[in-house]
Amino acid sequence: MENSLTESAPMAEFDKSPQDELDGGPDDLPPPPATIGAAEDQKSRRYSGEDRGGWACGNWFEFLLVVVVASILLLGALGLVIFWVFNYRNGVGWLDEPELLFNYHPILMIAGFVTLSGFSVLMYRICRCCRRIYVKLLHTLFHLLAIPCVVFGFMAVLESHNRATPEPIPNFYSLHSWMGFVTMGLFVLQFVVGFFSFLVLLCCENATASFRASLVPIHATFGITTFLLAVATCLTGLTEKVFFTLNSSYSLLPEEGIVVNALAMVLVAIAIFVSYALARQEFKYKSHMLVSIQSDL
Repeated sequence: MENSLTESAPMAEFDKSPQDELDGGPDDLPPPPATIGAAEDQKSRRYSGEDRGGWACGNWFEFLLVVVVASILLLGALGLVIFWVFNYRNGVGWLDEPELLFNYHPILMIAGFVTLSGFSVLMYRICRCCRRIYVKLLHTLFHLLAIPCVVFGFMAVLESHNRATPEPIPNFYSLHSWMGFVTMGLFVLQFVVGFFSFLVLLCCENATASFRASLVPIHATFGITTFLLAVATCLTGLTEKVFFTLNSSYSLLPEEGIVVNALAMVLVAIAIFVSYALARQEFKYKSHMLVSIQSDL
């Protein structure tokens, strides 16, 4: 009896198969979920909007709608003022034609203060996939293009007033001229501070990081303030011009009056859409977006 028990015990041990072999072995197990296609998983996350704060199709539709409409309005304002000047104000002229010399003023001021400055502030919304330094350079470039427009537009109205016949027209007496003077002052101050703080000080980036960070909200606040003030100045200028030229016929709403009113409404729409694009927190440039994507890949 004892012999049979001792002989069956080793046989039971030999018949016992390892647990790994019975379960199929470690090689037959599926890989852990974390190791399945890391690159593919990251790619799907980008398309689903996870790396962009959970942006869905509706968010992208809102963003594209606001940016595209704002861009069309900025170009449309410039096109409308050119159409108005050449179809109803006899185009532009030089120093020997003061009335035609004045017509440079609305074209250049809307081109500089509204169209170019509007695209400048929208760069931080349009160029979401670019490196921040490139966005800053584009922002500065549009402001640089706006400077000669503002300067020549200002000189045009001064020369046209001084050369007017039979007697010169006084300067800096109207609300429009006062608002324009303040707008130009803020524009120059913004450009100097922005160029020095966010481009020149990048030479010693680490030492000036906290200082530049403290200037960002100030620069942004005065930037949108200057832009809205420029739009308001354009509206007062259009009102002043149309009352001087059309006089009592303006109340009959002639064709030129409709064009001027349409231009004014486009400027109002620009102020609304650009302000909305800048105020929306979700539209802001996310500098960590590219960093997180590249590090994960």
